[in-house]
Formats: sequence, structure tokens, C-alpha cells
Amino acid sequence: MELLEAMLRIRRFEERCVELYSAARIRGFVHLYIGEEAVAVGVNETLTPEDAVVSTYREHGHALARGIPAEAVMAEMFGRTTGCSGGRGGSMHLFDASRRFYGGNAIVAGGLPLAAGLALADRMREQHRVTCCFFGDGAFAEGEFHETANLAVLWNLPLLLVCENNLYAMGTALGRHEAQTDLALRAASYGMAAWAVDGMDVEAVEHAARRATEAIRAGAGPHFLEARTYRFRAHSMYDPDRYRDKSEIERWKTRDPIDQLRDRMRENGELGGEELTRIERHLTDEIDRAVEAAEQAPEEPVEDLLRHVTSGPAGVRRL
Repeated sequence: MELLEAMLRIRRFEERCVELYSAARIRGFVHLYIGEEAVAVGVNETLTPEDAVVSTYREHGHALARGIPAEAVMAEMFGRTTGCSGGRGGSMHLFDASRRFYGGNAIVAGGLPLAAGLALADRMREQHRVTCCFFGDGAFAEGEFHETANLAVLWNLPLLLVCENNLYAMGTALGRHEAQTDLALRAASYGMAAWAVDGMDVEAVEHAARRATEAIRAGAGPHFLEARTYRFRAHSMYDPDRYRDKSEIERWKTRDPIDQLRDRMRENGELGGEELTRIERHLTDEIDRAVEAAEQAPEEPVEDLLRHVTSGPAGVRRL
């Protein structure tokens, strides 16, 4: 039930973001996670509050699954000071150090070396924590992935690498930019445990992630998960999405992770109509409150815009 509610929270939150963006109440780039909810929810279910998460620019789902309140995420989308990044990050730079959520990152593969650094710090301090880094299949074309994978194995880092393979790097199909499309096989070439999982099945993702995190905590070094998933929406709200056949999108929608879990629960007698209605009503109220709070929250004063831009000399306390 918790997995279902967590996925529905992400889906309903982002559907509201589409409405708000279309009405010009949210501005800037917005990359939707609709269709991929099983990955964020399944993986986060296996992490503890002491673990760390590093994300991508498609990170609304990761942030909500990590436990960042919808109000803090929505306020950030609006650019308000009550947002989780103080209104300075927007859609692509959600951040919450109190939950060890070390941000979205606008650079493809940019979060990977940061995750390696966090994992190295934990290893040096002998803290048995896991750093989880999400990234897309497009990251395989970047040097940061290969540098991070190499060092993670060389230094035996407590790092979980989760590749959300949605088959497209922006508008480029996987087979057009990678000669070997079995990404788990490529990751294994670095000497780390690696396997693929059905990224449209939240229970399968949770099982695979738990297996990996338990091994990492036991000192087995870095692990790699290739979550084979699919985004139902375009790369971003600006994207006309002309590089995919509509029939392909509709075919993947028949494997909607929310529908699959809901149907399975109904077949097992674990979910009734009243329970689903209750969850939907609760989430509608939660997101309504988040939008209302964001609209009423203050924008950053112009006189504060230079704060956090540069640091003062060492030992000098800035007001």
C-alpha cells in the first residue's frame, strides 16, 4: 500500500505541474518522471535516512520518494523562498541536506563524481552508509560514468549506481549512441556486481535494490542496477517529442507501473475501491495545499540576490 501511495503521489504531483506549467504559473525547464515512478519508489524503500541520494534533472520523483514534503518541492517549482532550495534551484536543482538528498543536477552524468565523493567520505570515516546515484542511459556516453565506475571498484566504495534506462538520451535512441545496449553488462566489465531489473515493476525494483544495498552494507563494494523503464512524456515540457512513434509510447503505457501494482493488489484482495479513493483524496488534498502554500510564499527580495554567490575571506563571518 505504501509503494502504491508513493507512486501515486509522484504521478499526481507531476500531473499538477503540467497544468501549472501550461498556465505559466511554473516557468523554466521541467522534466517529468511520469512512467518511471517504480524506480524511485522501489529504490528509496531500501534506503535509510543516513544514506545519501544524488539525482538528475528529472528528480521530482526521487525527491518525493526520499521524503521531501510536496510543499517544499512545489514552492521550489514556483521559485519561492520556502522551497527546499530556497527558491534558487527550481525544477532541476532540488536539494535537502537534512534528508541527505544532494540534489538534482542539470549536467548529464554530473552527479556521479559527487556521489563517489560522498561514498568515499563514508568509507574513510568507517560509516556503514550507502550513497545512491540515479542517472540516465545518456550518462554512459560521458566520461564521468566511466571514471566513477573505475574508482568505485578500485576504492571499494559503498556506492549504488542506478541507471534509469528509458531508452532515450533526450531525443536520441539508445541504439543510436551506444554500440552495446546491455548497460548492466558494460558496468560489470569494471568488476562490480551488476544486473538489470524490470523498471516498470516496483516490487521487482525494491527486491533488486534491497539485494544490492544489503551487499554494499556488508562491504561488497559498488553495485549497479539497470532499471529498464520508460518515460510516458517528452524529454521536457519544451520537447515536441517527434523522435518516438506514438504506438511505442502506447505499448509501454500498457505496462504502467501504477496500474500493474494496483491490479496485482486487487487480485490478491489487498486493495478495495474505498481504499484507493481514500488515497486519491488524501493526495489531492496534499497537492492542493502545496500549491496554495507555494502561491502564498514570498519571493526572494532583490536585495538578497547576491547572497550565496560568493564567499567572504576565510574567518570572516558574513551576515
